[in-house]
Amino acid sequence: MKKRFLGCLFIFLLATSASFSQQKYQKPALEQKGSWSLIMVPDLQNYVKWQRNQPLVDLMMAWIADNIDTLNIKMVMGVGDLVENDGKITNDYDGDQTSKSQWECVSRAFGKLDGKVPYIAATGNHDYSIDPQGNRTSSYSHFFTTEKNHLNQKYLVQNTRNEQGQPTLENSAYELKGLNGKDYLFVTVEFGPRDTVLAWAKNIAALPQYKNHRVILSTHEYLNEKDQRTTREVNWLYWQPYNIDNVIQKSPKVILPGANNGQQVWEKVVQPSSNIEMVLCGHISGEGYRKDKNSAGKNVHQILFDAQSLGGGHRDGNGGDGWLRILEFFPDGKTVKVKTFSPLFGVSPTTQQFAWKKDSRNEYVISFE
Repeated sequence: MKKRFLGCLFIFLLATSASFSQQKYQKPALEQKGSWSLIMVPDLQNYVKWQRNQPLVDLMMAWIADNIDTLNIKMVMGVGDLVENDGKITNDYDGDQTSKSQWECVSRAFGKLDGKVPYIAATGNHDYSIDPQGNRTSSYSHFFTTEKNHLNQKYLVQNTRNEQGQPTLENSAYELKGLNGKDYLFVTVEFGPRDTVLAWAKNIAALPQYKNHRVILSTHEYLNEKDQRTTREVNWLYWQPYNIDNVIQKSPKVILPGANNGQQVWEKVVQPSSNIEMVLCGHISGEGYRKDKNSAGKNVHQILFDAQSLGGGHRDGNGGDGWLRILEFFPDGKTVKVKTFSPLFGVSPTTQQFAWKKDSRNEYVISFE
């Protein structure tokens, strides 16, 4: 009986040992030789609004720059809310950095990628100031220009105008050819895109020169954490000129004229297009995924990733624990491995055990038609 017990104990210890060995930290690397990667950057607002958190954005971007060759990174796509406030000069309990400081921080952080890899910095609701009628303006175009990163300028093929009628990168498209034999068009549209912007995006996707491209679209608000496209009216607020007990007062929500929610973006642009096969978004804390068919019967993979509520939350935390999404596009041209990694946790042996999210919402495989 004793020998049998010892034998069972030995088998249990072996199994336990194997289990622990499987959890050993693995440095990010391509799973297949010949793959290329897209890095998805979630909302950054809670990093940049606090001086204490701003170095974490630098760390995230420095990690991307350090791994361009290791992961064969071809594109970096931010999904909006680059800053917490666009038009704020008085600090309060919700941040100790003015809007100008926030824009300077995020522009400087993305600057670590300049000349090394093209990137898209989408706009979110927090990146806009509005008036009582919902007309929007943004400092975005002062900090993100085509001249900032010559690789952006190299691959930029299309853009349209913002609400002030100025040509900016808020709505733009970048073409990369020959990624494992497939040509790609990376398109971004503003938060709550106006009808004119959606018409532009649809027309771009339908141009003959992009007929056989795979189009990846980024926009800020599209999918929620329950894997449903958003359906509410698109709104935002403006800062009122009153600071009461260290709280800058906010206006009631204002409906943005002509803005479209996630379901409308799907109906007006994504579903009717034969070549839009992926949509990336942020805005709503958490993870989301759904798959639907477009007009050509191709799978459209729709991915939400927003970590702003992690790491302690909006006011007392570190901004989001440094989480990034790695999308590895396999050499077969059809398979993509989605992984979630934190350079913040990965930088130290003390915390490396927490550097990967391995649950099914954060690590999975998808396939194109």
